[in-house]
Amino acid sequence: MRYLTLAAAPLALAACGSRADEARGVDHNETLLSVSATGQAESRPDRAQFSAGIETFSARAKTASEANGEKIAEIVVALREFGIEEKDIQTQAVGVRRVEWGDRKGQYQATNVLEVTMQDPGRAGEAIAAVSEAGANILDGPSLSMTDPESTANLAYADAYEAAMSRAKAYADAAGMEVSRVLYIRDAGGQQGQTWLRGAEAMNDAMVQRSAPVVPPPPIALGPVPKGGASMMVGTTRSMVHIQVDFALRPK
Repeated sequence: MRYLTLAAAPLALAACGSRADEARGVDHNETLLSVSATGQAESRPDRAQFSAGIETFSARAKTASEANGEKIAEIVVALREFGIEEKDIQTQAVGVRRVEWGDRKGQYQATNVLEVTMQDPGRAGEAIAAVSEAGANILDGPSLSMTDPESTANLAYADAYEAAMSRAKAYADAAGMEVSRVLYIRDAGGQQGQTWLRGAEAMNDAMVQRSAPVVPPPPIALGPVPKGGASMMVGTTRSMVHIQVDFALRPK
């Protein structure tokens, strides 16, 4: 059995008969080739999230809280009229505290912040304008994301596997050999976080066929948003993953 490892330096081909290599599934007439590869895929974000809220002040805590409740209700109405469903509106932070510094020292500050999720990210600017007109004086976002980032990551993994297979075939041809089978696939991580492969054999077959939360600090209060909302450029989001694949090579 021979062992072939791919690194930043040139190829190294050497005889190896250790039990460690045998345990990795390489037969006595095969060569082990380890390849690292990177895959990428792009997709268009289909979700936008932003925070909208209101802060009110009064000499009494109850008065500040009641005024705040009335204003946040108006903001919710504006969101519902805009077409955002109730399930996509969630309280992010709520509270009343005594102000201990500044011009409002001694007064009470009531705060209520909502997290809003939109399934049409291109209209997020319009929604922010709507809540601003309804009285929101706390705004943060929007942030763009995908409802199913795993699907894009899977495309990136397929791209990485194809790159690894192509590289393995190139090295095998250079050594006068051919790829016999895939022994092992290791996930080396990527921008989408930790994703587990479903096993080297299943991946190989598929490719052959293809050939109570903590309340965050209040957002920064912003000025009024122009009527009509800012133009949203959704763009694309890229997923990048890294894998390591062990191949068994055999003589042609």
